[in-house]
Amino acid sequence: MDLVQLDIAAIKQSDSQNNAYVLLLNETTGDRQLPIVIGWCEARSIAIALDGNEEPERPLTHDLFKTFSNSFEISVSKIIIHTLNEGVFHASFFCKSKLIKDEIEIDARTSDAIALAIRFSCPIFTYEDILKRAGIIVKGARKKDDEDAIEQQTPPKSTKKEKGLKGNSIAELNELLNNAIEAEDYEKASEIRDEINSRKKD
Repeated sequence: MDLVQLDIAAIKQSDSQNNAYVLLLNETTGDRQLPIVIGWCEARSIAIALDGNEEPERPLTHDLFKTFSNSFEISVSKIIIHTLNEGVFHASFFCKSKLIKDEIEIDARTSDAIALAIRFSCPIFTYEDILKRAGIIVKGARKKDDEDAIEQQTPPKSTKKEKGLKGNSIAELNELLNNAIEAEDYEKASEIRDEINSRKKD
């Protein structure tokens, strides 16, 4: 299966879930964006690593892992988001050590894997199939500055009153999808995209 490299575009506060954030990953050579819902702690850890200026009083879990790995000469070579199951992404990170020459794959939550990828300066990948299923096309998607990684997001203004996605026609769903993308509500856009995809399967 073809791998597609991703970059971190932004982290936005979720409108629908308390203490949740949406991590936005851009494909490096296209216009698709992969939105992933993560928790507050993971969002903070990723933002701190991106910023590089804030020094926590005590080591965060991902910093502790990095220190431990450096001490025993373990390196992380890449992160792969390999599975999307019922809206949940699964990832692995791949590491090597001087004692074990073969690359070892270790299962991880996607948010943890990405927090490690930043600290080890290693690439993030997903499969074309996952990006095709879960990606959102955002033309001219721009990367945020590190200091703007976490920002507030206002609810999108829709021209149509939403009556529950099940009650909308495909044409209405496509309009709602475009409105959500324009308002940068990628979490809502993901829900609408999933509903459109489920209709196509039927």
